[in-house]
Amino acid sequence: MSIRDLIILGCSSQQPTRYRNHGAYLVRWNDEGLLFDPGEGTQRQFIFADIAPTVVSRIFISHFHGDHCLGLGSMLMRLNLDKVQHPIHCYYPASGKRYFDRLRYGTIYHETIQVIEHPIEKTGTGVQIIAEDEHFCIEAIFLDHGVDTLGFRVTERDSRKFDPAKLEAHQVVGPLVRQLQSAGQLVVNGKTVHLDDVSHIRHGESIAVVIDTRPCQAAIDIAKGARILLCESTYLDSERELAYDHRHLTAKDAATIAKKAGVEQLILTHFSARYLNLKELQDEAARVFPNTYIAEDFKRFPFPKKKE
Repeated sequence: MSIRDLIILGCSSQQPTRYRNHGAYLVRWNDEGLLFDPGEGTQRQFIFADIAPTVVSRIFISHFHGDHCLGLGSMLMRLNLDKVQHPIHCYYPASGKRYFDRLRYGTIYHETIQVIEHPIEKTGTGVQIIAEDEHFCIEAIFLDHGVDTLGFRVTERDSRKFDPAKLEAHQVVGPLVRQLQSAGQLVVNGKTVHLDDVSHIRHGESIAVVIDTRPCQAAIDIAKGARILLCESTYLDSERELAYDHRHLTAKDAATIAKKAGVEQLILTHFSARYLNLKELQDEAARVFPNTYIAEDFKRFPFPKKKE
């Protein structure tokens, strides 16, 4: 089974601290590496995390404030240096195309990697599908942050899970399993066996990423039913006015979004440098949504397949 985890490469907001780097988040899933909002120093964080940057196959930029994108150029140059053969898909708000180009071509280097851009246009207020393939369905929505900012949801494809006991009972063994999967039904010892007789659909799980925004319905919509919601939590609720003025969330806001969206697990991140004790933010959120965790640099959150 391939690795399935979320790795925190940084969890600070506007400025790094002694213990927290600019934000960056790597999801390893289905033999791919999904990198969200690589801030300054992300390339070096890979070294400390003991992960090869070559795992990255997709890069998501929620918006073009520096703490969410300053690591993009160095990451692309590093992948170029490592001569990766797979394409690098990059998703970002279309209105930030000029900033994407500046980051991508900010220095002299001979580009050999294949970068495939996916600039996301505003087509309405709802969730839109921005990519689909055999691994994932990727969706985005525009949030409320003063500049064009995207929330993302990545959902794995549904798969079919066979029941070994039912296969044995229907005498579907060896190569017959593949034949049944291909044809949908099969005659075994004079009896017709249907695919649904020995298997069921395992619905794909989702991870949602919401960084940065004021509280809004769009944040709830993109997170709906996700197994993991990675969500900004820049301030405590005691500084709600400051959060609103800067178009950010409090820990309580993030927990409220998680609760309304019906997610399984909430991971708070993007903390203001003013907070040394992050447990305060976790405690505030947990009073609304108990299954809350705090992001820390290099912390890993596995999400193995559930047994069914």
